[in-house]
Amino acid sequence: MERAMEQLNVQLSRLTRSLRRARTVELPEDNETAVYTLMPMVMADQHRSVSELLLNSKFDVNYAFGRVKRSLLHIAANCGSVECLVLLLKRGANPNYQDISGCTPLHLAARNGQKKCMGKLLEYNADVNICNNEGLTAIHWLAVNGRTELLHDLVQHVTNVDVEDAMGQTALHVACQNGHKTTVLCLLDSGADINRPNVSGATPLYFACSHGQRDTAQILLSRGAKYLADKNGITPLDLCVQLRQVLEHVSQQSDGHYPRILTSLAEVATTNGHKLLSLSSSFDAQMKSLLRIVRIFCHVFCLGPSSPNSGNDMCYNGNKTPRSQVFKPLELLWHSLDEWLVLISTELDRNRKNPSSSSSGSEIASLLLKQCEATDNSGSAPKIPSLMDPQIVIETEVYADGEDVISMTANRLSAVIQAFYMCCSCQMPQGCVCVELSSFSCHTFEYTKNPRIIFNHFHFLLECPELMSRFMHIIKGQPFKDRCEWFYEHLLAGQPDSDMVHRPVNENDILLIHRDSIFRSSCEMVSKSTNEKLKQGIAVRFHGEEGMGQGVVREWFDILSNEIINPDYALFTQSADGTTFQPNSNSSVNPDHLNYFRFAGQILGLALYHRQLVNIYFTRSFYKHILGIPVSYQDVSSIDPEYAKNLQWILDNDISDLGLELTFSVETDVFGAMEEVPLKPGGTSILVTQDNKAEYVQLVTELRMTRAIQPQINAFLQGFHTFIPPSLIQLFDEYELELLLSGMPEIDVQDWVRNTEYTSGYDTQEPIIQWFWEVVKSLTQEERVLLLQFVTGSSRVPHGGFAFLMGGSGLQKFTVAAVAFTSNLLPTSSTCINMLKLPEYPSQEVLRDRLLVALHCGSYGYTMA
Repeated sequence: MERAMEQLNVQLSRLTRSLRRARTVELPEDNETAVYTLMPMVMADQHRSVSELLLNSKFDVNYAFGRVKRSLLHIAANCGSVECLVLLLKRGANPNYQDISGCTPLHLAARNGQKKCMGKLLEYNADVNICNNEGLTAIHWLAVNGRTELLHDLVQHVTNVDVEDAMGQTALHVACQNGHKTTVLCLLDSGADINRPNVSGATPLYFACSHGQRDTAQILLSRGAKYLADKNGITPLDLCVQLRQVLEHVSQQSDGHYPRILTSLAEVATTNGHKLLSLSSSFDAQMKSLLRIVRIFCHVFCLGPSSPNSGNDMCYNGNKTPRSQVFKPLELLWHSLDEWLVLISTELDRNRKNPSSSSSGSEIASLLLKQCEATDNSGSAPKIPSLMDPQIVIETEVYADGEDVISMTANRLSAVIQAFYMCCSCQMPQGCVCVELSSFSCHTFEYTKNPRIIFNHFHFLLECPELMSRFMHIIKGQPFKDRCEWFYEHLLAGQPDSDMVHRPVNENDILLIHRDSIFRSSCEMVSKSTNEKLKQGIAVRFHGEEGMGQGVVREWFDILSNEIINPDYALFTQSADGTTFQPNSNSSVNPDHLNYFRFAGQILGLALYHRQLVNIYFTRSFYKHILGIPVSYQDVSSIDPEYAKNLQWILDNDISDLGLELTFSVETDVFGAMEEVPLKPGGTSILVTQDNKAEYVQLVTELRMTRAIQPQINAFLQGFHTFIPPSLIQLFDEYELELLLSGMPEIDVQDWVRNTEYTSGYDTQEPIIQWFWEVVKSLTQEERVLLLQFVTGSSRVPHGGFAFLMGGSGLQKFTVAAVAFTSNLLPTSSTCINMLKLPEYPSQEVLRDRLLVALHCGSYGYTMA
C-alpha cells in the first residue's frame, strides 16, 4: 500500500513539473525517441532544459539519427546553438563524427558562419583537415561563402591550403568563382597556388573569367596569374572574347564611336523595316533581319554612360549630345507604321458606319497595296521595286479576295510593332507602356481578329502587365497546346546563340550525385552551378557509375521529386486526399528548410524548363500560389475537410440569429500558448455578420492556406522563378500547371501501342510483339509505370500522350528492338532513345517472366552499352 502511494506521488510530481514547464521532464529510454525530444531544444539552444533532461539519463550523445545520420552536435553546430554545443562536447560528443555525406559539425559551422561554434569545436580538437564525400573541407565552405574573418582564424590550423575536392578544386578556385575578393587575398597570403589547375585544367583565373568576376581576375593578374588553357584548349582570354564585350570595347574607345555605331545601326534598321512593309519582300527573311539589327542596336545603346540629369534625354554620349538622338532615323519607320494603321482604321470605321457600301476584301487589299507602293517610293527610304510591277500584280491576282493580303500585312505590321517595343524598352522603365505601343497593338489586333498575331509577334506583352491584361482573356481562350508552344518559345528565347560562344561540356559542368544522399548532394551541386549553365543543359552522373545522358537526367528528376516530399526533410505534408502534398507550416524544425524550399523550387523550375516530368502532385492551392491566383475556401478541404465543410455551411446559411459571436480573429497555438490572431486590423473587435461573412471566410482561408506558409511559398517561388518567369507561367491555370509538371497520371495502353515504333527486324505482325502487348495489358498500373520508367527513365507520360515522348535530341517515340535470344537473357533499354531491347523469347510466358524480373530488379542503375 505504501509502495503504491509512493509511486502515485512520484507520478503526480512528474505531471506537475511537466505541466508547469509545458514539456516532458524525463527522456524516453530509447535513443531514437529521446533524440527527437531533444532536437527542437538544441535548435533553440535551450541548454538548461537539455542539461536537465540529460542529467541521470543514459542517452548516447553520439547517437546518429535520420536519413543523413547526424548527431545532436551536428544540429547545434548547424544552428549556432553554442551553449548546447559546449554541453554536448563536455558530455563526450565526438567533434569529428561524419554524417552520411561525410560532413562533420565543423563543416556545418563553417558553411553557416557560426564563429563561436567553430571556436569551441577547435578547442575540443575538431580536425580541420577532414574532407566530406566530395572532398570538401571546412576552408572550402568558408571560401564558397566568402567568410574571410573566419578563414583568418581557421587557416592557421590547416596543413594544406591547396587541398582539393573531388573535382580538383581548391578553396581559391571557389572563392574566385564567387568573386570574394578579401577571401582570395587571404588565401593567396596563406600560400595558395595561384595557377593550380583542377581536373579539367581550369585555374583560379579561368574560374574568375568564366563567371564574370572582373575584380577577382584583376587581383589574380596583379599577383602573377598565367593565361593557362584548360584541357579543351580554352584560355581565360577566350572566355572574354564574346560579342557583348567586343561591342562594349569598340563603343567606348572614343567619344565619337558610340553615337556613330548607334546611328548606323538605326539607319540599317529603318531600311530593313521599310523593306519588311513591302509585300514584295520575303517576310521571314526581312522580319529576322529587322529584329536582329534592333536587338544589337538596343544592346549597344544600353552600354552607354548615364548623366545625373533626369528626363527623357538623361543618357548622354561623350559630346554631351542626348543619346536619344540616335533614335531619330527610326522615326521614319514609326511614322510609316502609324500611317498604315490610320489608313486601315479609317477604312474599317467607314465600313462599320455604312455597311451597305462596305468595301470588299479585294478593295481593302488594293488600299493596302497602294499604301505599300507609297511606302516603297517615299524619299525617306531606299527605292524598292513597285508593288504595281507586272510580276507583283500577277502574284496578287491569285487572291480570291483580300483576306490573304490583309493577313500578310498584319504580320508585317506586327513585326514592326515588336521592333518599336524593343526600342521603347531601352528608354523607359521595365513594365511601362508608351501610348503609341498600346495604340499600335490594339489597332492591329482589332482589324485582324487573329490570335496568332499575339503568339507570333506580341511577345512584349509578357513584359507589359498593363497591356497584357487587355489581351489575357484572348490568350487564355486559345488551345492549351498553342499556349504551351508560346510558353517554350519565349522561355528559350533568351538562350545565347550557339555560334557565338562555344563551350564544350567538361567535368565542371557535370552534376556528380551520390545516390545515398541524393537530396543533399543535388542541392550542393545545383548551388555550385550557374543558372545559365543549368539552362543550357543538364548533365548528371551518379557517383561510381559510368552512365550519362537524358535517361540518367530523367531518373535524377524522378528520384529527386520523391526526395522533396520525403518526411525526413519535413518540407511537405500529405494532404487529406492521400495523394497530393502541401508545404509544411512546421518545416522550421529543419534549420535549412527555407534553403531547401528554394532548392525544391529550382528543381521544379528546371524540370519545367527542360520539359522533364516530376513524380509529385501538389494540392490545388499550392499550384495557385505558384501561379499567383488567390486561394478559395474550397481549397481548405485539402488540409482540413471538416473545417472546409463548416466554412461552406456559414456561406450557405443565414447566421444573423445564431449567436455565434465570431470575430475577425482566430485562436492559434504559438509555441504552446494560445494567442488570438486578427484576420485584419482591429479584427478582434469586429463581429462576423451575414453581410461580411464572405470576407471572413476568404480571410480565414488565406490565413490557413497562405499566411501560415508564406515564408515557405516565398522561398519556393524564389527558386522557381530563377528559371520560369512569373509572366510566362500565368498563361495557365492550376489544372494545366499540374499537367505541365507531372504529365498524365494514367497510362493509356492503346495510345502507347499507336505511338510505338519497331526496329531490327520486329514489326506489328511478329508473334513476340503481339505477346508483348498482351503482357503489357495484363500488367498492373504500377508495373506499367515501372516499364515506362525502365525504358524512358521517367514514370510519367507527357501532356499529349506517348506521341510527345522526349529523347536525347528531341521527340523520340517508344521503340522496341529485336535482340537474339540466349538463355536467361533479360530485356535491356537505352533510355536516351526510349528503346526497349527485347530478346526473341520462345513463348509469352517466358517473355512475361523475364520482363518482370528486369522491371523489379533493373529499374535503377546505368552502365555503358
